[in-house]
Amino acid sequence: MKKILIVVGTRPNFIKVTRFKDVIAHYPGLEVRFVHTGQHFDDKMSQVFFDQFGLKPDFMLNIGQGTPNAQMAAVMSGLEKVCLDYMPDLLMVVGDVNSTFAAALTGNKMGIKVAHLESGLRSFDRSMPEEINRLLTDEISDYYFVTEQSGLDHLKAEGKAADRIFFVGNTMIDSLVAFEEQVKASKVLETLNVQADEFVLMTIHRPSNVDSRDGLEVLIRMISDICSHYKVVFPIHPRTVARLKQFGLWTQLEAMERLVFTEPLDYFSFQKLTATCKFVVTDSGGIQEETTYRQVPCLTLRNNTERPSTVETGSNVLVPFNPEALAMRVNEIMSGTFKKGQIPPLWDGKSTERIADVLQKIL
Repeated sequence: MKKILIVVGTRPNFIKVTRFKDVIAHYPGLEVRFVHTGQHFDDKMSQVFFDQFGLKPDFMLNIGQGTPNAQMAAVMSGLEKVCLDYMPDLLMVVGDVNSTFAAALTGNKMGIKVAHLESGLRSFDRSMPEEINRLLTDEISDYYFVTEQSGLDHLKAEGKAADRIFFVGNTMIDSLVAFEEQVKASKVLETLNVQADEFVLMTIHRPSNVDSRDGLEVLIRMISDICSHYKVVFPIHPRTVARLKQFGLWTQLEAMERLVFTEPLDYFSFQKLTATCKFVVTDSGGIQEETTYRQVPCLTLRNNTERPSTVETGSNVLVPFNPEALAMRVNEIMSGTFKKGQIPPLWDGKSTERIADVLQKIL
């Protein structure tokens, strides 16, 4: 029996691994276990995801909050103990968060083969902590599971061995496909009193957008402009609320009649909103992919993206962080002239099966 240990740490990680236990169960020579590092472990940020997906971590590190260095050190120390106990044949790390690189480095130092799920993505913006994590994780990984063509191109350009690179598609889409009936059954539209195709979904959390007064004032202007046309559903990050209150701007948002605040939402509710909204405004990474699969217009308030297929093939566009640029794209959507996106290759709900086929061959 070949043992695979998958390390997850934050909400985006969970969504990418929901199918592994069910799929690997059909491969008699493989066994998979999950270790949860514990950065996001409360009801709204983590537990609800495990409940909805029917997942239960096999190992918990419970590292909690702290500086990036402290968290990474705790991940490495805790994961080393798990690996000494479980003795995995392969450590699979997911995405681009701090625990991703910490786990990869742990495997490297312990002589355990490391596979990077969602490898090869590049924003070429080294001011983003995620970009550093992506680069360093790929540098010490042994196998590369790639979601889109750009990942293949980058890894080959960086000199990674072609026989270690596997274009498998996007496991995040596997979750969308597998749980679509539960998403459709969500009553979140009724709960929030919004009608399909008559509201905009917004998520904003990046420090560059919400950690300064100037950034927040621009954000308020953009929300106000959209609210002149549509209701805006805004699952708001606690840190964003804290910054708004710190700068005395919270009351301006509270006064907007067509702005609907929610706390962080469960997966099924959020996907129902994504599927039924007029368009999405975000600065997230994963939402660019989910909207591309659903062919919903997505306006990403960033100057770059590590997921270019969502722009080149999909329904995503990059928008400078200013009200005029956003208004131009909103007008395109309202007038019906916004581009029609397509679904990228291998985003078909079967990526986990392709990964399992590869694992059976390489282990």
